[in-house]
Amino acid sequence: MATILPIIMCGGSGTRMWPESRESFPKQFLQLTGPLSTFQSTALMLAGAPQFARPIVITNTDYRFLVAEQLAQVKVDAEIVLEPVRRDSGPAVAAAAEIAFARDPEAIVIIMAADHVVQKRDELVALCVKAAEAAGKGRIVTLGIKPTHPETGYGYIQPGDVVSGDVRKVAAFVEKPDAKTAQTYLDKGYFWNSGNFIFSAATMREEIARFEPEMAEACAAAVSKAKRDLQFLVLDQASFESATKKSIDYAVMERTDKAAVIPADIGWSDIGTWAAVRDLSAQDAHGNALTGEAFVLDGKNNLVRSEGLLTTVVGLDNVIVVSTQDAVLVAHSSASARVKDLVEELKKQKRPEAQEHKRVYRPWGYYQSVDNGARYQVKRIVVKPDGRLSLQKHHHRAEHWIVVSGTAEVTVDGKVQQVHENESIYLPIGCVHRLVNPGKINLELIEVQTGSYLGEDDIIRMEDIYNRS
Repeated sequence: MATILPIIMCGGSGTRMWPESRESFPKQFLQLTGPLSTFQSTALMLAGAPQFARPIVITNTDYRFLVAEQLAQVKVDAEIVLEPVRRDSGPAVAAAAEIAFARDPEAIVIIMAADHVVQKRDELVALCVKAAEAAGKGRIVTLGIKPTHPETGYGYIQPGDVVSGDVRKVAAFVEKPDAKTAQTYLDKGYFWNSGNFIFSAATMREEIARFEPEMAEACAAAVSKAKRDLQFLVLDQASFESATKKSIDYAVMERTDKAAVIPADIGWSDIGTWAAVRDLSAQDAHGNALTGEAFVLDGKNNLVRSEGLLTTVVGLDNVIVVSTQDAVLVAHSSASARVKDLVEELKKQKRPEAQEHKRVYRPWGYYQSVDNGARYQVKRIVVKPDGRLSLQKHHHRAEHWIVVSGTAEVTVDGKVQQVHENESIYLPIGCVHRLVNPGKINLELIEVQTGSYLGEDDIIRMEDIYNRS
């Protein structure tokens, strides 16, 4: 059979994993259970099997450089498709089906989430091959996870009649149950809904057009009018914005008579809570999962994670403690699913910590606020090798750069000079300047800003290799 085209959905904001996961750097890019992010692990798993074609990653414009960088780190070649606005999973799948169909009208597609974990790769590959056979006959097949306990945080699938082999019709999709109902589902042989689908591009196009004609039309136009921007394929904004905002579950899967399920024992988790991270992480003899500068005395079954600040727990069991540079989460593990509600409350209070990290990633590297006051701000800036900030100026602030490590190539009003370790340079208000790292190692510097206004919107870009406005 032909190879299966993987589509990795990589646009979520992951609020349940706050404070590490925030909208500016969400869950799928974090190292939650090992040295790789869940996105990187998914990309490697799909790119490394001969049954799969070159993957497509669908993300949004905010995450485009994060996606490109993380793919480069694990040496995975993929097509990156950008949603100009977020419209939920329905339009994303519709666009994916259009792209796949344009390449091959008989294409078989697998949709996978970037923020899930699959521990049994070989079993996944074998299941995809089985599911692809049913998909080639017009079925939309979902991977039904065999439950290990009565979980209240997942939707469930009621299996129906046998289609062929292990593939069965979907009798019903059911919403997240209470504990008693979840046990009933377990007893009756229901499956957890993983949200991963295998289908032919032609079938999915037909079903979206059948149930959501406006969505189908908008996404077809968004793909046909898509344009290249650097290494990215950008869907047409006006067309995509007109697509109905709806999940693929509500748009198609709960309405189609072509839904099928195949039992999957693949070591799957959606890593939906910090308690799930604990369960998937290496643990000490007392069941404690520790990451970073973390220590537990006289406690068991705890998750303690720290980005650098020594974080300790004494005499407590079953707690979640996540310590970042600007926020600390403490929760009982049984309440870790409520972190999403906490983030919503923080947003209502307009707390910037709800969505933004102190460390802000840019295509050239990142910067991090160190200190600030009424008329000054101190930042640590790290520029990757060959990284190049835009040619820019500021109306309200001056800057002083002190190089800590590496070599900086600095342009000031047309004059180019190199600034080495332990050297500094002053950039007066209104000067046109640029910073480049011409070296082979990261360039690290301290930036001291002074002026009447220090907001990031006081950046007037004249030229930018990353095509930012």
